[in-house]
Amino acid sequence: MRLLLVEDDVLVASGIKLGLSDAGYAVDWVGSAERALEVTLSEAFDIAVIDIGLPQMNGLMLTQALRANGHTMPVLILTARDALQDRVQGLDKGADDYMVKPFELPELLARLRALLRRSQAATSAVLKFGPVELDTANHAACIRSASAVLPLELGPREWTVMEYLLLQAPKPTNKDKLLQALTGWDKEITPNAVEVYISRLRAKLEPHGVALRSIRGFGYRLEMIATNG
Repeated sequence: MRLLLVEDDVLVASGIKLGLSDAGYAVDWVGSAERALEVTLSEAFDIAVIDIGLPQMNGLMLTQALRANGHTMPVLILTARDALQDRVQGLDKGADDYMVKPFELPELLARLRALLRRSQAATSAVLKFGPVELDTANHAACIRSASAVLPLELGPREWTVMEYLLLQAPKPTNKDKLLQALTGWDKEITPNAVEVYISRLRAKLEPHGVALRSIRGFGYRLEMIATNG
């Protein structure tokens, strides 16, 4: 998942970015609301984490501006303020959740997972398609059948692609969005590299009756393999 972090404190931003990157997010960091508005004109993000105490245009104004520009990605506001009115104002400006500093990384990750599930109309931390199960809270994947549960070993980028496909299933997933989910500004990956991870996933899923269908000019979709008889 590609995440936009808007935080003017370099030390705080570095710590948050490291923690989120270790959790599998492709994190892009900017230090001002003005820069955030600029990058969202040309880049797509799955979710945003925005500090309220930004210089000049603050985080609430940024959130309101993002919504006015038509951006629907979930927004989580970070703030040192704990007053009820501040929380209410943040939600009224278009934020989806609100965390007070200081906070623990596991709670931030849990809130981000919840926001992403909500944005994709998913109701559980365990994403499923046929026998495939992805436990996003415990970062564990498996193939579950009536007789056995087999671990599904996924590399970091395979996990990212699989999570995105499961969140979209049964709808198709856009290849460009997969590419953006796999990388941020500080990393480069070619469009052909997406094919590599799709190929690896096919090899792991097809023996268990799950196909990854290519949709020409668009992307990919998870489908169950029809069985005869």
